[in-house]
Amino acid sequence: MPTAREIARIIDHSLLNPNQSATAVDAGCRQALGWGVAAVCVTPSYVAHCAGILRGSSVATCSVVGFPHGSNSLPVKVFEAKQAIFDGATELDMVINISAALSEDYDYVQEEIHAVLAEAHGKGAKLKVIFENCYLSDIQKIRLCEICVELGVDWAKTSTGFGSAGATVKDVNLMIHRCAPNVQVKAAGGIRNLQSLLMFRQLGCTRIGCSRTADVLAECGG
Repeated sequence: MPTAREIARIIDHSLLNPNQSATAVDAGCRQALGWGVAAVCVTPSYVAHCAGILRGSSVATCSVVGFPHGSNSLPVKVFEAKQAIFDGATELDMVINISAALSEDYDYVQEEIHAVLAEAHGKGAKLKVIFENCYLSDIQKIRLCEICVELGVDWAKTSTGFGSAGATVKDVNLMIHRCAPNVQVKAAGGIRNLQSLLMFRQLGCTRIGCSRTADVLAECGG
């Protein structure tokens, strides 16, 4: 059984619920710092505050782009990325334009990912691309994996956690197979206990999005 510290190092602690107060976000960032998670993922308005708390630590500040529906225009997504990095984010979780993917307009999807990726990598930040698999066919998921590999994004991510379903074994297996070896995979959505986290870790996920980090770490003595 891995230690709580080992588990924490693959968790992106999610503080994205819209009904959280500033006090709750502040407390969540400080908790995550104590746990030593990989990153804390916050909404854009809290990036500067989160980065201030985490500055000098090994915990990354992560912000979201086009969250949660992915429907923002391409220039807006690029601006969101630019502003988040300016505010202190070193990782970005970007939602693709889901409608474009469903319409199989892969040229547009590739263009927007490329634009945000250029902004991120140009400033030394990392990019995770969120598919929202619950709305997509396997053929569409495969093409998105191919685009991520072609562009060289850092992670392909299963879900926002705000769709109709989250990470599944089937989807993660597909993504691991189609993205490896140069694009890592992040599972998110519905991962609420240690058993689920360990299952996705065993499949090959190097990051796990989780809002119930305290419960998960408590299960392994953290």
